[in-house]
Parts: sequence; structure tokens; C-alpha cells
Amino acid sequence: MKKTAFNAIHKNFGAKLVEFAGYEMPVQYEGIINEHKAVRESVGVFDVSHMGEVQIHGKDALAFVQKLTTNDVSQLSKGRVQYSSMCLPDGGMVDDLLVYHCGDYFMLVINASNIEKDIKWMKENVFGDVTIKDISDETSLLAVQGRNSLATLQKLTETDLSKIEYYNFEFGKIAGQNVIISHTGYTGEKVCFEIYSSSDVAKSEALWNAIFSAGAEFNIKPIGLGARDTLRLEYAFRLYGNDMDETIHPLEAGLAWITKLDKGTFNGSQAIVKAKEEGLKRKLVGFVVEDKIARHGQDVYAGDIKVGYVASGAPSPMLGKNIGLAYVATGYNKLGSDIEIDVRGRRIKAKIVKTPFL
Repeated sequence: MKKTAFNAIHKNFGAKLVEFAGYEMPVQYEGIINEHKAVRESVGVFDVSHMGEVQIHGKDALAFVQKLTTNDVSQLSKGRVQYSSMCLPDGGMVDDLLVYHCGDYFMLVINASNIEKDIKWMKENVFGDVTIKDISDETSLLAVQGRNSLATLQKLTETDLSKIEYYNFEFGKIAGQNVIISHTGYTGEKVCFEIYSSSDVAKSEALWNAIFSAGAEFNIKPIGLGARDTLRLEYAFRLYGNDMDETIHPLEAGLAWITKLDKGTFNGSQAIVKAKEEGLKRKLVGFVVEDKIARHGQDVYAGDIKVGYVASGAPSPMLGKNIGLAYVATGYNKLGSDIEIDVRGRRIKAKIVKTPFL
């Protein structure tokens, strides 16, 4: 397994380490519920250095990223970030991603498990004066999330973090290191930052230690992938591989807002337009379960009719309920509808509810 630059630190914190996307990653430290609440109530730090970062250079970089992705890249200016997706010609989703406008180039941030596939797809679609540069292995990424993340990081930088609007970023310094400071996150917290830095082990460990020293007064905690999943689910953020894949198009996934069909032709646009005109046959909805936790792949029923399947499911530490996302057929997916989920041969009752859950 590959290791991030923070691997030794995770071991010193007593993390439970698991294989994830080819990396040895911390799934939890002191427990998912405590870590989840630390982010909601104060501040937590995630090592997400397994994510992929790809720079797109060249005079045709804008045109290329515009064709490659579903959102309208022409609306970006330097220092802004955009949530988007990449699609196959049939509209199926290759991946969801972030697009950073870095001035004279773009940076695409892609999912760890899709790095090889995504870059292959980019190269298959490249045209004109475009250079694709994979910088994943030379980049560390820490997510510092929660209401006290700004107060923690502000101690370590001259950049006025309060001036960086949501889904914007700046090049700056944290603890003396050159970094990208991005006001983004995957937890639903509006006070949230992601720090892109060098993957040099000594520099990465120094950065981690500086952040934890600055956050000591806020009882800052390391957070594993387990709490990352429960945090994102409370805000109904999609997870590729569970809630999206190459058999699902963005409109089904509830991502029409990042699918700009009026911007001109892009990969998958014709198929998505056709699907929209014909009417969606299914859609991703939120649900609350009365009983056990529903898990990915379990069947959803309306009476005796199988109407879909669970995409994601987990307990919500903040609500004290079991929640999830499911693909449910049109006609059965209205808010307030009662459904049943087959959990190991036993039907459990659930109700379709509005998302985000918090």
C-alpha cells in the first residue's frame, strides 16, 4: 500500500489503519462518533492526501476543461473553485471533481480510487495545446473543518482567511510553507478549509504539528475516513462509487445544478438532454430508517414492488437517527413516501425525507 506523508503521525495517534484506494489510511482514531462531533462542535483535521490533483496547462486548457466537465468553466476566474463532474458519451459519470482556476492553468481534484481511470479519460479526450500533469504524488492535502478552523489557521498565516469566500482559494503560506488555502470541504461545515502543500514528509509533519499546536485551545482532533463519511452524508454530499458511477447520469444523482446544458456541447451532454426530455426514470432521494442501518446495495420496496436500491447509509450522530440515500423509481420517490428496505431478508420501514438531513 502507498502511504501519505502523515502516515507516521497517524500511527503515533493510535489510528486504526485500513486499505483505501491503494493507500494505508486512518479510518478512525478515538471513535467515529467522537470525531464526528469534534468537527460539528469545534475543529478536526483529515488527511486526504490520497486524493488526486491534475494540472491542465496550455492555451486550449479552458476549452478542454469546458468539454470535459459538466459545469460552466467559463464562469470561473482566478481564485475560484467549481464543483463539477465528468461524463461518458452516454451520460454516465466518470467522476465528480473540483475545478480550480489557478490563473494560467487549471487544477482538477479527483477521487483517489479514480486517479488512473480519470487521467486515462482525460488523455483520450485531449485536443489542441493542452498539457495534462499529474501532481498527486507530490501533493499533500489536509482538510481543516469546523467552526474553529478559521481561528486555528489564522494564527499561522498572514492571509486574511475571513476574506476568502466559500468556494474560493488563495495561494499563501501556512506555518511558513507555500500552500493553496481553499475555503472548501466535504463535511457541510461553512467554516472549512483544505490546504494543498508539499508531500515532503518533514514539511508535512511540521505543517500538521503547527496546525495541532494552533488548535490546541479548541481541542482540535484528528479525524478518520469513518467520520468523513457520516459527516458528508448528513449533508447529502454524494460519494462516488456509492451514490454515483458510470451507470448513473448527473440528473438522476440530483446534480442538475452542476450540469449546465446551455453552455454548449460537452461530453455526455446529448445523452443527458435526451434523458431529461424523456423524463427521469429514477432519482436519488434521502430517507430516514426507523430500525437498523441500511447499507449500499440493499433493495428498496414499495409494498411488494422493488422500486430501487440503497446508495449510502449510516447513523447520523447529530440527529440520533439512521439516514441514507437511495435511488427510487419515479412515482415512488415523492417526499413523505413510505418505503421498505430489505436488510438481510427482513423488511425495515423508512420514509423519504428532504435533504440535506441537517
